[in-house]
Amino acid sequence: MKIVNPATEDVVADVELADAAEVDRAVERAGKAYAAWRRVAPGDRARLLRRFADLVGEHGEELARLELANAGHPIGNARWEAGAVRDVLHFYAGAPERDHGRQIPVPGGVDVTFQEPLGVVGVIVPWNFPMLIMSWGVAPALAAGNTVIVKPAEWTPLTALRLAELALAAGLPEGVLQVLPGAGEVAGARLVEHPGVAKIVFTGSTEVGKEIAAKAAAQVKRVTLELGGKSANIIFADADLDRAAQAAPYAVFDNAGQDCCARSRLLVQASVYDAFMERLSEAVRGVVVGDPRDESTEMGPLISAEHLDRVRGFVQDGAPYLQGSCPEGKGYWFPPTVLTPDVTDRAFTEEIFGPVVSVAPFEDEADAVRIANDTPYGLSGSIWTRDVGRALRVSRAVEAGALSVNSNASVRYWTPFGGFKQSGLGRELGPDALAAFTETKNVFISWE
Repeated sequence: MKIVNPATEDVVADVELADAAEVDRAVERAGKAYAAWRRVAPGDRARLLRRFADLVGEHGEELARLELANAGHPIGNARWEAGAVRDVLHFYAGAPERDHGRQIPVPGGVDVTFQEPLGVVGVIVPWNFPMLIMSWGVAPALAAGNTVIVKPAEWTPLTALRLAELALAAGLPEGVLQVLPGAGEVAGARLVEHPGVAKIVFTGSTEVGKEIAAKAAAQVKRVTLELGGKSANIIFADADLDRAAQAAPYAVFDNAGQDCCARSRLLVQASVYDAFMERLSEAVRGVVVGDPRDESTEMGPLISAEHLDRVRGFVQDGAPYLQGSCPEGKGYWFPPTVLTPDVTDRAFTEEIFGPVVSVAPFEDEADAVRIANDTPYGLSGSIWTRDVGRALRVSRAVEAGALSVNSNASVRYWTPFGGFKQSGLGRELGPDALAAFTETKNVFISWE
């Protein structure tokens, strides 16, 4: 398959896609490697993961340039992502020696628990943050003693392939981490269906996530699903409007809006709506869209011509309240766009996955919570207020897994991440992730 730079439409690589038979061979290799990998002493496993992390750090610029060419990420973003992969690996390198069981008081003996690895884990990675999201599944799975097969998205396999090479260079044994580029309906489907795969980690659309969950259920296969989102960014009248308006574009236009956590529903209290929109308009016009190689670029292209057409379909002629600027000519470019639709319009209710934000007013706290929760999704969101009591009340009331107050951050590798409702199952990152890649075994030893 030809891999295309979305900013230039130039072919940057030609990658062979794995078929179902190759997946079967990879599972066999991973199964054989698992028998030895799970027995590697915790300290030795930790040292290997730290070496892997160090190599990622040493090759950070190379990985960033690959992500730039393959996914269109601005160079500043791509460098941050490469650094985050390194940090995630370092964080979980500390886990093997701290994966403690418990001693539970019982009559007639001793009762202890062990955290046992699952076996072969399949990690199906999306195209929007290829190397970063790959690390979220790979690092804790390897730390827990599992072997891993990564199926990157067809459009963006290059950083995954390079990370697998770095893992081998770091000393991870053959078969412990494999990367298989392939079509979702072929390689991905076979990973899900294969009886030798103990768990699937999937990040992508809710529609595909439902299909994976249904197929995995036939084998009671474990799953972690991080799916779609339509997150709300709630601006109360008492917020710092200048700061909130300056931050709001980057809450949705980062990575050209191709982010499940994008705050693509902007809810503004009616009493400050006009004042906020003036500030927002100025901030949107200031977003720098352009060549990902340019150090000043803040937003790059969409991933493909197909996706560009989809995003365009949400923005009818004459509908935008405001559009920023973007390059013309080759590349899959779409400008930062602000809409002011009715809250029942599909631009307000459906995940666009592009640089489009819909703004709506609300009257009071109860109205804001009602609109924010009126969605099948519940992944992330923000609340802007100076009132600590309101911040806590609204945080508890909004149905989402990752909320920020006076901030638009969603992901920190040391805290759990995941969604409510149809935004997913399970949690990634933080201390929760390690438990997602182990089973608790209880052992009772009688002393009578």
